[in-house]
Amino acid sequence: MTDNVPRSLFRVVHVASGREWRGGQRQVVYLARALAARGIPQVVVTGGGSRLARELASAAVPVLPCGWTAALDPRVLLAIRRAVRTAGPPVILHAHDPHALVLAALGAWGHRIPLVVTRRVDFPLRRLWPWRRATRIVAISEAVRRVLVAGGIAADLVTVVPSGIPLDTPPPAPLDLRQRLSLPPTARLAVSVGALVGHKDYSTLIGAAARLRERHPGLHWVLAGDGPEHGFLAELARRLGVDARVHLLGQVDEGRAVIAAGDLFVVSSREEGLNTSVLDAMQLGVPVVSTDAGGLPEAVGDAGVLCRRGDANLLAQAVAGLLEDPARQATLRARGRERVTRFSSDRMAEGMLPVYHSVAPAT
Repeated sequence: MTDNVPRSLFRVVHVASGREWRGGQRQVVYLARALAARGIPQVVVTGGGSRLARELASAAVPVLPCGWTAALDPRVLLAIRRAVRTAGPPVILHAHDPHALVLAALGAWGHRIPLVVTRRVDFPLRRLWPWRRATRIVAISEAVRRVLVAGGIAADLVTVVPSGIPLDTPPPAPLDLRQRLSLPPTARLAVSVGALVGHKDYSTLIGAAARLRERHPGLHWVLAGDGPEHGFLAELARRLGVDARVHLLGQVDEGRAVIAAGDLFVVSSREEGLNTSVLDAMQLGVPVVSTDAGGLPEAVGDAGVLCRRGDANLLAQAVAGLLEDPARQATLRARGRERVTRFSSDRMAEGMLPVYHSVAPAT
């Protein structure tokens, strides 16, 4: 433990929309579970029936479910106020996404309730006012912190607490992608896990696949995730002649099982707060090829191959170079397993506790 302040001095009301299941929602579960292990009283306000609510319940974390169908659903505001009343003072609100922040800021309005918010992406801020209502802002990487400060947030309001994953979770059984996709046993697999959205820049990944079609004819690219760019990416793969090599799996229940099945894990993002799937890959011993976007260099360090974002040629060269160098693959597997210990969910919780204590009301 890194702090010596009694745990009973505050209670945390987390607010997280749960309207999708991505890395940010996983982080809410990991943080709440690690805080519970440290005796922190807490409850999570989230959408009823969401996967986030189910995952929290299975982790024995108290949940206050509510209707949350619209981004700024007024029913959430009522749930936040009910959670605050039930928790009793002193209480800290912790918002985990921008919509949650707006609603939490409104819920805290006129009351002396500290408001903590976590920023998980390195996009420029679109609206400053809710962020300026926060008592403390947690950035998941130095890259995110720099974007916040450049966007008008006072530097002394921002604390960096990197995202983390539970290192005691048993590895999943790898998904049998070759059988599922009717591929030969000798096929090599470059896998990616993430939403099919613009900033993930899967068009650059598909461009890299086209460039390696002849050099590595047995290489297949597997993208697990769904999103608004699904149709565009499928058409791009067809147009570049790699639709038989690029496989869009859609949403999967367990992204780690996809990662575990890969020969390489590839990240093509042009913007990225940190990317916990990279941490999963390192923990599972899958070598990483990544762009240098946002917080990715902080996560990957010397445990993977980094290349300039937005350049399909460089990404293709990095993938080919690693595929053709078994010794380097072994080195990166070992480095990845060592490096990921810096990004555990326990460390994340220990980093968050001083933030809570710094804003907790005096009793």
